[in-house]
Amino acid sequence: MYGCDWDDETNVSRGFDQHGYDGQNFIFLDLKEFRYVTPVLQGIITVQKWNKDREQLELLKQYYEQDCVDWIKYFLMLGKAALVKREEVSPLVSLLQKDSSSPVSCHATGFYPSAVTITWLKNGQQHDEDVDLGETLINEDGTFQKTVTLNIYLDDWKKHQYVCVVEHEGKTIQKTEEEIISNKSKLLIVQYSVYRVYSAMNPEYEHSAQFLVKCKEKD
Repeated sequence: MYGCDWDDETNVSRGFDQHGYDGQNFIFLDLKEFRYVTPVLQGIITVQKWNKDREQLELLKQYYEQDCVDWIKYFLMLGKAALVKREEVSPLVSLLQKDSSSPVSCHATGFYPSAVTITWLKNGQQHDEDVDLGETLINEDGTFQKTVTLNIYLDDWKKHQYVCVVEHEGKTIQKTEEEIISNKSKLLIVQYSVYRVYSAMNPEYEHSAQFLVKCKEKD
């Protein structure tokens, strides 16, 4: 096993070159003295042979002190660039309810970056009572999801107008009572999830997912 690690705060680096045999340490490179060392008698012949090759030891010194660290910095730079260049993805919003007497969850998923605001409105005014604010969670594909649940009685839905408002990267999505998906739409939810995986990568598929929802609601 060989390689190096680097502390980006202190700029301290450490190389390692270790060889094992039958589950035990066999030979390792002393990076201060730049010579191979063995803790077992069986490794003495190999150590003596490797230590005679001064040219190879100089190359290893250059690699562990400079080249290896440069590769770490390079890959870190690529990783940061990939995060910066990632395009924003708008959330797919659903109102979910087990049955007519259950709370209604406003669920936003598949969005990037993670900053999102989800609020419930009651007759056009922000409603904070009877609201459970869920945490922002990360999906397997690197996008995010969040749920905000409204706990009210069925009569309240009839007396007042409730709207879920999702704000993300300057865009606003609203969902009303007419768009609630209940357990009667289990098949729809499965289809909806499958399409969402593709729409996160290919925006053109998102229209297909929304079309499925609308078709089901009209049935």
